[in-house]
Amino acid sequence: MTKEAPVVLWFRRDLRLGDHAALLEASKHSKHVLALYVLDEALLKPGGAPREAFMYGCLEKLNEQLGGRLMLVRGEPAAEVVKAAKKIGAAAVHVSADTGPYGRRRDAEVAKALAENDIDWVETGSPYAVTPGRVTKPDGDPYRVFTPFYRAWTARGWHSPADTGPSLVDWVEPPRSLKIPRAPKVSATLPEPGERAALDVWHEFLDDGIETYDEDRDRPDREGTTRLSPYLRWGCIHPRTILADLAGDDRVGAKSLRSEICWREFHADVLWNRPETARKNYDKRFDGMKHDDDPEAFERWCAGKTGYPIVDAGMRQLLAEGWMHNRVRMVVASFLVKDLHLPWWLGARHFMKHLVDGDLASNQLNWQWVAGCGTDAAPYFRIFNPTTQGEKFDPNGDYVRKYVPELRSVEGKAVHKLKERPKDYPEPMVDHAHERQVSLERYGKITS
Repeated sequence: MTKEAPVVLWFRRDLRLGDHAALLEASKHSKHVLALYVLDEALLKPGGAPREAFMYGCLEKLNEQLGGRLMLVRGEPAAEVVKAAKKIGAAAVHVSADTGPYGRRRDAEVAKALAENDIDWVETGSPYAVTPGRVTKPDGDPYRVFTPFYRAWTARGWHSPADTGPSLVDWVEPPRSLKIPRAPKVSATLPEPGERAALDVWHEFLDDGIETYDEDRDRPDREGTTRLSPYLRWGCIHPRTILADLAGDDRVGAKSLRSEICWREFHADVLWNRPETARKNYDKRFDGMKHDDDPEAFERWCAGKTGYPIVDAGMRQLLAEGWMHNRVRMVVASFLVKDLHLPWWLGARHFMKHLVDGDLASNQLNWQWVAGCGTDAAPYFRIFNPTTQGEKFDPNGDYVRKYVPELRSVEGKAVHKLKERPKDYPEPMVDHAHERQVSLERYGKITS
């Protein structure tokens, strides 16, 4: 490979120019780089409008950083990437590794097609601080429990942020390009897209939120979370950037945030080692679990009309913002699986349709964690009581009142345990105590 021959940098889940390891590697091979993005129907189809709208916004911001030199194409990546590379006489295609099940299959096909045309395929870095598959037990086996994974992940460490930016290379004028599609209309209020917005959100949180993060992150009635998940999903910021800013910070909030980042990496590692868990139970015993078939119950859950205020607030927040507080995600997931006895994958699919931060590994494996069929040691007995969860984590009822207008006249925490219900707010669709026993009995049948 000569320094004069141009190369392609194919963007995927890395829609930024700062701290970009693949961009740094590309710059070592050539000063002339073509920025490429492929609209792939295999990825666009499963995602909902909020995620698509946010993605297009991120592409617009990236294109601005590139001086309008982002080449956008639509079609099968194995064909389109080769076409783009051949068109400019590229010596190589550089990427950040995609470790998801589909991404691995797609990249193998693209690499093969490039090799047939004497074009190199170069993977550098990934969307994670430590690329999935690299944290293992001493015998080489993957971890199946979070805590030992966290210790090994921390001990292994990660690279420092890559020193990259828009002026690192000369961006090649695209030989052809589609216009970035107009974002679909969504009712949800989405976050500001792009790298600059991601860094602003992070720096503001680092200045004002980290001190109380450990306490506030479980309180949906407070602005206590980082709100970085959409930006991490699309790679507008790299977790390595966050971890570098937290280096040496021993405050409780910093330690808690490092742990939360590691949860994201743990789930990606599980999916790397067990790609089938994107659709199937991690714990095969749960293949025998009895589920109900009740489309009406599912629709009421989706619409936030279950009669349980904290559940309804969460489901309506999802529709309103394309996002839901993590504590509430666990509560609504538990309600679907253990109160309504519906399969976890129905809820996971609904989340992926509406979440702007919808990430396959985090979404599917968090659902499995709540459902009891995931990586936890003995989780099935963890059945969230929606009333007590609301009282504990939304003690004044402010979160519920924000998203459930029918209950705004109910003061304080009484909103979680209604003595009298407004006429326009439904009665509880199930009795939690009874359904809890049903769940435990069904669990007993698959473990006895």
